[in-house]
Amino acid sequence: MCPSPHPSGRRWDGSHVSTSRRRSLRVDPDSGSRLLRCAVNGSCRECGNLVEWYVRSNERLVRLHPQELPVSQVPKACRWHISSGVAHPAGDGSGWCRLPHALLCPARAAPPSVPQLSGLRRSMAIRTRRLLDAGALAPLAAPPDSPPAGATACRPARPIVQLLYVRYLAFRPVDEIQCVAQTRRRRRCPATLLSPGAPGGTWSLAPVNATSGQLTLPSDVMAVYSLSALPYQEQLRWRAQRCLQHAAALTAGDMAVADWEPFDPFRHHAHIHTRLPTHGRRPGRSGPALRRARS
Repeated sequence: MCPSPHPSGRRWDGSHVSTSRRRSLRVDPDSGSRLLRCAVNGSCRECGNLVEWYVRSNERLVRLHPQELPVSQVPKACRWHISSGVAHPAGDGSGWCRLPHALLCPARAAPPSVPQLSGLRRSMAIRTRRLLDAGALAPLAAPPDSPPAGATACRPARPIVQLLYVRYLAFRPVDEIQCVAQTRRRRRCPATLLSPGAPGGTWSLAPVNATSGQLTLPSDVMAVYSLSALPYQEQLRWRAQRCLQHAAALTAGDMAVADWEPFDPFRHHAHIHTRLPTHGRRPGRSGPALRRARS
């Protein structure tokens, strides 16, 4: 005979029955993003290893190594810590710290200041080689954070895009910027922002400055993919990094953070191109218009 619980919420001896209320993790319906974590997982486009995106105190994004390391293995100038979901470039006084992925990326030159991390860097290079051999990672002709090797390379790997009167540095070429929305199969949307059914921007040569409030540097002009001529709603779609289908679907969540980095001519001087792209047809710009821009 199995005893049945008393309907009054007390045991047979009269003591109270303590029950824990189950609470499910939910997202506010009015939230603009459906990301439940402050650290967004992803993979490096250059080496294919796992990274975590965090927001810094200046609202910029930083890629960190997904694992913590002992502070004895990391130089003091390279230590990072996470506090309340925000990444800070310093130690927190504990015996563990985080490390930027740029110091460990096998696709980049090894910095001379961190020789003690050569073992971890070597293991990441082995994983990159396995991805290349399996065809899961496409080899890059040149790292995105380095200037082009030859003068004929006119397709910027990280172009400068101007939208909503602000200039940003994109992490991918213009025709490869991917939508960040979540599909019904809980995967990232494979569509790109630049599609045949959507208006595109125009390439033009502009003075080397970040925004309209900064002084122009005493150097040459730079190539900028301008979206200022597009309607306001279209520029908002590019800023939210959503394709045409998911721009209208307000219920679709985000699978990644929009990878727009505010352009700084001093920090991003290596990505400044003084010529207009010539490889392939540029959307939104015809031949006569291109000749007028070059003249």
